[in-house]
Formats: sequence, structure tokens, C-alpha cells
Amino acid sequence: MAIDYPTASARALAAALAGREVSALELFEAAVARIEAMDGEINAVVVRDFERAREAARAADAALARGERAPLLGVPMTVKESFHVLGLPTTWGLAEFKGWTPPYEATGVARLKAAGAVILGKTNIPPYLADFQSENPVYGRTRNPLDLGRSPGGSSGGSAAALAAGYVPLEFGSDIGGSIRIPAHFCGVFGHKPTWGLIPPTGQAPPPFTEPGERPRLSVVGPLARTAGDLDLALSILAGPDGDDAKAYRLELPPPRATRPGQARLLVLDRHPLAEVDDEIVAVLHNAAERLERAGAKVVRASERLPDLAAAHGLYMQLLLTIMGRGGAPGFPPPPDAHVWLGGLDACVHVRRAWARLFEEVDAVLAPPLGMAAYVLGDERDIWTRTIAINGAETPFVAQLAWPAIATLPGLPSTCAPAGRTTTGLPVGVQIIGPHLEDRTTIALAGMLEELG
Repeated sequence: MAIDYPTASARALAAALAGREVSALELFEAAVARIEAMDGEINAVVVRDFERAREAARAADAALARGERAPLLGVPMTVKESFHVLGLPTTWGLAEFKGWTPPYEATGVARLKAAGAVILGKTNIPPYLADFQSENPVYGRTRNPLDLGRSPGGSSGGSAAALAAGYVPLEFGSDIGGSIRIPAHFCGVFGHKPTWGLIPPTGQAPPPFTEPGERPRLSVVGPLARTAGDLDLALSILAGPDGDDAKAYRLELPPPRATRPGQARLLVLDRHPLAEVDDEIVAVLHNAAERLERAGAKVVRASERLPDLAAAHGLYMQLLLTIMGRGGAPGFPPPPDAHVWLGGLDACVHVRRAWARLFEEVDAVLAPPLGMAAYVLGDERDIWTRTIAINGAETPFVAQLAWPAIATLPGLPSTCAPAGRTTTGLPVGVQIIGPHLEDRTTIALAGMLEELG
């Protein structure tokens, strides 16, 4: 095979398939061989659908031979276990739902299949998607391919591990507390948390909720990839209304504010009032900003228009605990009064408007995705009592939610792009936060960092 499968982008593979340089069956076989050779230790692809995927690859080859074309026709990929795929289990890592299969397919999965993707299976998660590592009683523990003793992140940890291990070029994950961005940061890949509501989350729900319902606040679904360009490709496939809304609404995202560094205005945010950040993470963030600045970007280090991060985080935690505790999930407080909940939703809008005022002055904010790099796996299961060492001092683990929450509460797009490494070689990402519905701006900036190296 002329193309280097483990490092190739989805776009490169799609072009090679369209040019008949490689067959979909060859790519399928390369993916399966790599999974079977490596995944015993990593344990990323925990639900395997190889027989149906083989038939899908053969069907893609037949379609290509007929001259048909689609954005991902014949390209292998996997999806997060929490998405409904007809014929495959959806457990959310909960032992009581082992073997449960959904009655319908997630909108995003259906769109990826319609674009020609060959779905090999599903990747691992923590129980109820509620941790920065990916281990559960149904499928066991996933390890970071770059250091098997460390976490690949969560909750889309299996997703990022599958990319970093070279199994697939594209993945489909979800994010309410950094669940796309943190695994991308830990594993040295790209991840995009879209604007809230941009990509339909239909079919990404725990097993008790078998019918599509109201979109959960804060939570989004989105792509992970090995290149920024593949994030943009996936966004084009996944975004847009579904269900009743699709009868009338059509999506037209604005182009990126900047297509080269010289057009970009950036704010660097390297401190948070409620969450520590390791000095090595800050150093990589500053280096990324300086690379863009040397390439022509206007970079500022402070703004009076920056919203109150501490107040916003308090509101985020209030809403998050209500959402995660829906249905009486264990470990979460009882729901608030309905008027308190509605007041919180109103406050979200006010926070988003405050960010809009900031984005009159800058095009994006550069911040850490998390305050530390991939951490050593341990046996402490309770994130509320777990601690983590940052700059040599033990700090509350759950406080780190403050970094991804910056973009989550106002529903803003945020792209995590690889930006450097620690002195011990662990990957470090930068979180690029942009204006409401300007997802292409943050992805374009991630591409600029990628090009600058």
C-alpha cells in the first residue's frame, strides 16, 4: 500500500480511494491488523464490528468503481461507545446495561455512514461519561498509547487513543466537561467542541432514555482527528439541524475570521482564579502564542472585557450537576427548583453576550485545555475526592473542570490543537476558544498552529 495508513489523514485516504491508489478493503485490513496487533494493551476499540465493516468496505469499493464519490467513501473510523449504532451495544460503561442495544441510530453516525465512512466499532469511556480517564466495569481500562501507564483522558478517551495509536484517522466523540478536548490534549491529537446545538446529539444518550428528547444543555457532540483539516471535513458532514427542524432550517456557517496568522487577533489566557495550571503547560501555551505572533498575529495578554471566570464556573457547576444527575444517577445532588434552573439558563445567555463583547476586540482566546498533561493511572475512582499534583502541590482534581468549562457554559466553539510537549515528552494541547457559531475560526487557527509546527 503506497499510503502510510497509521499517519494519513481522512482527507488523504479519501483522495487515495477516489484516485484508486488504494482500496477500501485494503484500508479496512490495515486498520484491523493494527487494532489486533496493538489493542490488547491499549484497549481502545472495545466494541468491534469487523464483519459488517468488511462488507461496508466491499460496498465502498463497488461504489468507487461505479464512479460514485462521497467525502469519506471507504475511510475507516470508529465512534464513541455512548453513540447509538444499530446492532451494537450502548452501555455508557454501566454494568447493568451490558448488552443493551438501541432501537435507533444516532444522527451523527447516520451522517457519517451516508458520507461513506466504514465504522469499525466503538471506543471506550468511563461510567456515565463522568471522568478524565476511560475505565468501566463493562470494558475495563484504556491506556494512553504514548505512555501505557497514563490516562488517555475522558470521557472520549478511547476515541483519542484510537487516533494516537494509528487505528483510524477520524473519531466521533462528545463533550460536556472537556470530554473531547482533554483526551485530544492527553494524546496529542485534534478535537473540536462545536457551538452548542450545531451538531445534533440525537442518539447520544444513556440506555434508560431510549427515545430522542430535548437536547441536554452544555453537552455537545463533535469530531476528533489527526489533522485540523479533518475536523473541518467532519464538521461539514455532521453539522446542521435534524428532526422537525430540518424541515425549514439550513446551516450556513460564517467563514473563518482569519485564514493566515497575520489576520488574527488573539488573547492569551494562562491563569484561572479557581484552577491551578502546571508551569510546563503555561510554557507550551506561551510558545504557541509566540509562534503565531512571529507569523504576524496580534497577541494580547489581558483584556478588561474578559468575563468573570469564577462566577461563570459556579453557574457551570450548578447546571452540570443537574444535567449529570438526571434520572437519579448516583453520586449527584437532588435537582434544583425549576425557577433556579430557568434562572441559570438565562444567566448562560448573559455570559455568552459578555463573551461576544470580548470577541469584538479579539478573534479567539488561547487557553490550556487542562492544567496538567496526561497523568499516571491510579485506583481512585471518585473524582470528587481525587487529587492531582500540579507544580509539586496536591490540588483538587475536580477543580480542573474550570478550564474546559470556560467555553462550555456559554456554548462557544473550542478546538484543542497539539502545541508542544513537556520536558518528559508528554503531549500538550492548546484550547482555542472562538465566537458563537464561528467554529471555522477556531479550526482554522488550529490549522495555522499545525502548519507552523
